[in-house]
Amino acid sequence: MIRMSNPLAEMDGDEMARVLWWMIKEIVITPFVDLRTEYYDLGMENRERTGDRVTHDAARAVRRLGVGVKSATITPNAQRVEEFGLSRMWPSPNATIRSMLDGTVFRQPITFACVKPLIPTWKEPITVARHAYGDIYKGVEMKVPCKGEARLTFKPDPGEVWGGPDGTADAGASMEVHRFGSPGVLLAMHNLDESIAGFAKSCLEYALDQGRDLWFSTKDTISKVYDHNFKDIFLGMYEDSYKGRFADRGISFKYSLIDDMVAQAVKSRGGFIWACKNYDGDVMSDMVAAVYGSLGTMASVLVSPEGHYEYEAAHGTVTRHYRLHLQGGKPPTNPIASLFTWTGGLRRRGELDGTPELSEFADAVEGIAVGLVESGVMTGDLMGISDYRGRPGVTAEEFLVKVRDAYASSV
Repeated sequence: MIRMSNPLAEMDGDEMARVLWWMIKEIVITPFVDLRTEYYDLGMENRERTGDRVTHDAARAVRRLGVGVKSATITPNAQRVEEFGLSRMWPSPNATIRSMLDGTVFRQPITFACVKPLIPTWKEPITVARHAYGDIYKGVEMKVPCKGEARLTFKPDPGEVWGGPDGTADAGASMEVHRFGSPGVLLAMHNLDESIAGFAKSCLEYALDQGRDLWFSTKDTISKVYDHNFKDIFLGMYEDSYKGRFADRGISFKYSLIDDMVAQAVKSRGGFIWACKNYDGDVMSDMVAAVYGSLGTMASVLVSPEGHYEYEAAHGTVTRHYRLHLQGGKPPTNPIASLFTWTGGLRRRGELDGTPELSEFADAVEGIAVGLVESGVMTGDLMGISDYRGRPGVTAEEFLVKVRDAYASSV
């Protein structure tokens, strides 16, 4: 039995993702690892029961323990509020955790020789680095019902000095957003220099650690203050502290507008880290996942500037499969992303604690999972786009049992 020196923060999820979570623990992990976790139930019912306090407790646990693993969770909309009888539309647990850790989400496809990317020039996986704070995800919205004026206003706290472009000392600033002649909508969003700098540092350090080129994109030609601030902070940090280190590592850094970067990415051979603002990263990570096969094969980790790691499944809760499960069926849900969430957390825990056998277990399990897919054993979502298309796929449980048996026979 492989021992753990310290626990990691474990965050349970919803629906089929929750079912997979327990399958992986019981079938693949606990037969071989003396698993130690601090458990936080982020299922919808418990978030309602605790007034979402459990999500905040989980984020603090990741900061304290240094490593966390998280299953997929429901972000409720109006239909889910009615379904679960919620007292309010609770925020996304991912958004809350990302905000509290002020982290960057790195998402990279898990690749298989038998599943060819839909963009044939992509020979190596692309990692999307998504800034995980602010922008539209902490936006404030308003529906405008009539004619009137909308203004953007900032008022400094007492004793604070504005020092804005108009030279005023403490009056702040106010500008017209739009004079409405008919009903419409408004959105205000923000970001913080400290968070942007943390994003830049996480990306630059991750590129050095991985030995891969780093690309960064915004739309500063249109957003001449907001996006330009991202550009100034990111490029300033690179020039001041990382340019020489990148050269020594034999890797490069480049900046371009987001639309130009998309065109360059499609024509590239892959293999780089693509740093994106929050919304851009949300979109591009799903696009990259689709090109390589499935969100069910997308590894995801949130890295804070202080070096805290939270591994999470990039896919949703797979509601349709969960309903089949409740009816007694055995849905063919792809468990690989959730499996790699667990192995990523265990590997990191082993690295931090100096327990190489834990990291070696994680490496071995991942290698077995990839090997099974490449030998023709996979769930239906991959089978249909693989070199083995036409063969029957396996269920999640069948796949995990094969992983367990292969590992057991190797030790």
